[in-house]
Amino acid sequence: MNTIELWLSFFLCFAIITFAGYALSRYGDIFAEKTGISSSWIGLTLLATATSLPELATGISAVTVVNVPDIAVGDVLGSTVFNLLILVLLDALYQRETIYSRAAQGHILSAALGALLIGFTGFSLILDHARMSPALWHVGLYSPIIVLVYLTAMRSIHRYEKGTLDKYTENSAERYPEVTLREAIRGYLIAAVFVIAAGSFLPFIASDISDIMDWDQSFVGSFFVAAATSAPEVVVTIAALKLGAIDMAIANLLGSNLFDILILAVDDLFYVKGPLLANVDASHIITAFTAVMMSLLVIIGLIFRPQRRSVLKLTWISLSLLLLYILNGWVQFHHG
Repeated sequence: MNTIELWLSFFLCFAIITFAGYALSRYGDIFAEKTGISSSWIGLTLLATATSLPELATGISAVTVVNVPDIAVGDVLGSTVFNLLILVLLDALYQRETIYSRAAQGHILSAALGALLIGFTGFSLILDHARMSPALWHVGLYSPIIVLVYLTAMRSIHRYEKGTLDKYTENSAERYPEVTLREAIRGYLIAAVFVIAAGSFLPFIASDISDIMDWDQSFVGSFFVAAATSAPEVVVTIAALKLGAIDMAIANLLGSNLFDILILAVDDLFYVKGPLLANVDASHIITAFTAVMMSLLVIIGLIFRPQRRSVLKLTWISLSLLLLYILNGWVQFHHG
């Protein structure tokens, strides 16, 4: 494909993932409501899986079929940064007050656990590049630790934010009384097929974009692929904002960051050439610690609760998040 056809293919995948990903999260939530499991840890996991399925499909395809591990890792870590950038959009759209003054402080736990997992990933990247990280066959030792921390984190978040989740469950049930369980299952499966198809094809396009534009694969994965696979989170967040469910919008973004790191462990399992993080570019360390700094800024915002807006009608917390995202992009671009 020539350059124009390549970019058109990318934006076609972007559009499919956006609309099918939104449908996936919608039907996944309805399924959880109809079966009565949305107020449990299982329901929370189902919703996180639905919103992060594009990253999962893209990552597995990237490490098994296309053999571009940098795009897989870049997609995961780039998505964590992009999800935190969505908070900037949320703060700009929420005009009544700042999202940090309105949001429940229980989100501090999600943000802190997310920073812990992402920071551990960055630390593992450093160890792997120093050839100091142990492995179990072709899987890095960090992968089972990530799974263990994720399960512990989800259980802790469920216990701490059960009231918020139950309130959201009631609102969701009132929104979709006309949808049956069978319709929800059918819609979920159809949307999943489209997301998996587009997500599996995306690494091929990203690899070609990297070659034809002479850009580093880590840069393409961290920004273009991450933006495409995180598109459903943007749509879901804006929809939640319109409903006035500001806490659920924030919880969705912070919870997605936790699940995105879990995807790294899944990608590592499918990548049979050795530990995944030992076979990618060191620039991903920058993205990982950018995500940690952005998570810490969110924690500061939830504790400090700024009331005033400054430049671009943003609080200084959101403005700092935006600047960190731009700085990370600039460093990644020039590195590649």
